[in-house]
Amino acid sequence: MIYDNTAAGIFLARPNRFIAHVEIDGRIAVAHVKNTGRCKELLVPGARVILHKQDSPARKTPYDLIAVWKGERLINIDSQAPNKVFWDYLQSGRHLEGIICIKAEAKYGNSRFDFYVEAEGRKIFIEVKGVTLEEGGVALFPDAPTVRGVKHLGELARCVRDGYEAQVVFVIQMRDVEYFTPNNKMHLAFGEALIAAKQTGVKVSALDCVVTENSLSISEAIPVKLI
Repeated sequence: MIYDNTAAGIFLARPNRFIAHVEIDGRIAVAHVKNTGRCKELLVPGARVILHKQDSPARKTPYDLIAVWKGERLINIDSQAPNKVFWDYLQSGRHLEGIICIKAEAKYGNSRFDFYVEAEGRKIFIEVKGVTLEEGGVALFPDAPTVRGVKHLGELARCVRDGYEAQVVFVIQMRDVEYFTPNNKMHLAFGEALIAAKQTGVKVSALDCVVTENSLSISEAIPVKLI
């Protein structure tokens, strides 16, 4: 996934979850934050950020804030990016072999999952979760309570009971983390639902990403630890 026309800036403030004030080449600009999560450990005054310039006259803000430097680690915070890079990853054949069908935003009953895949007789529903929180070299999800996330896990378990395969894939929007684990301190119910889903037969995996100032791509699988 490539971002064209990027610029470096300095984060100043986040008046609300949708916008940020940033400094670019000595001037103050307003940027759309492409992540409605808290990101409190990332969006701190003085943090170096990467912005994607948008030229549409219909836009209220000229920039999207897409990545943040946390020390020497660049973390992509674009909440739309995980599904886009995972789509590319599926098409590459690295996640599943023999794919004959990929459908995004697939409905099943009253549920909607990020992907439905058919591969060599297999029928698989996949839910993708982007991860931007890192503590001590460990990737964590969620960074805020997520009732919706708990619901998704229960729905994936139902798919397995109905005879389908199901997966939840955590796309770690950074490199060089040791492993992924649920953030039980933030939302214990999600961690418990993740364990229950795995026990039902839902596959749980995590993939890290190569992040540059103008690109994001899935790199490799990393260990998952369920506590």
